[in-house]
Amino acid sequence: MSDESITFTSKGLKLVGNIQLPAGMERGEKRPAFIVLHGFGSTRHAGNVKQPCALLDKLGYATMRFDMPGCGDSEGPRGRLICLDQVQATSDALTTLSQHPNVDGARIAVLGSSFGAAVAVYCGGVDKRVAAVVSASGWGHGERKFQKQHPTPEGYAKFTAMLAEGKAHRARTGEPLMVPRYDIVPIPEHLRGHVLPGSIQMFEADTAQSMFDFQANSVIGNIAPRPVLLLHSSDDHVTPVEQSIELFAHASQPAEMHLFADTDHFMFAEGNTRVHHVVQNWLTRYFPAGAKQVAA
Repeated sequence: MSDESITFTSKGLKLVGNIQLPAGMERGEKRPAFIVLHGFGSTRHAGNVKQPCALLDKLGYATMRFDMPGCGDSEGPRGRLICLDQVQATSDALTTLSQHPNVDGARIAVLGSSFGAAVAVYCGGVDKRVAAVVSASGWGHGERKFQKQHPTPEGYAKFTAMLAEGKAHRARTGEPLMVPRYDIVPIPEHLRGHVLPGSIQMFEADTAQSMFDFQANSVIGNIAPRPVLLLHSSDDHVTPVEQSIELFAHASQPAEMHLFADTDHFMFAEGNTRVHHVVQNWLTRYFPAGAKQVAA
């Protein structure tokens, strides 16, 4: 396996990533590829990124992983994560990856987990170059997601008050209101070990508003006839399982959804073998590594 450090530009910001090629490639050979997206305020080094990259590498795919704007080693204001900016960054990553001499530019898929899953679905819905989409623990309707993540009347009132104060603070000062990550997306203590050290801990309230307004449900139907795979824990303690069920209801065929009782939100980082088997079988049917293609 080769691992190449790369940079590319999205909306004037330099983003940092890696392109990996599987072992045993012949000179001039082109492979189908995946862009693998990290979750909320994380980086390309997270388990939910590196584990699926390792699986895809073993199956013969090239992979690209990168730090979103404002995350990891990429440029951008820390804590400012705007959903549509991440969609644009993913499209710009696809442009970069499609120009790699060992990648089949017509066969680039996107896989994401959690926040990255919502971005992957949305990107597939608006960028017809995306050949396939895999969403793990994703979401399709920001407002309903937050209603479930802040389930008590008091908790949801506190969350929406924070959104209102974020707008008022920016109007008064011209500066963003900074908010702790777990005030936006609560994560139980027993799962916080999956939050990579160095992940962002304070976010602009604008980030939460962007997530609240984001609706991958509205575009997932555009992905067909390209294939979509939705994965979710049946007892997800971070993103409500109803979010993937809604995505599936809005999708057009070919689309598959699989729920898992023996894993939680960070299913790829947990190394769940049943998840891996489902992904591998789906790839064989809908997006195989295929016969070797050699450039002229």
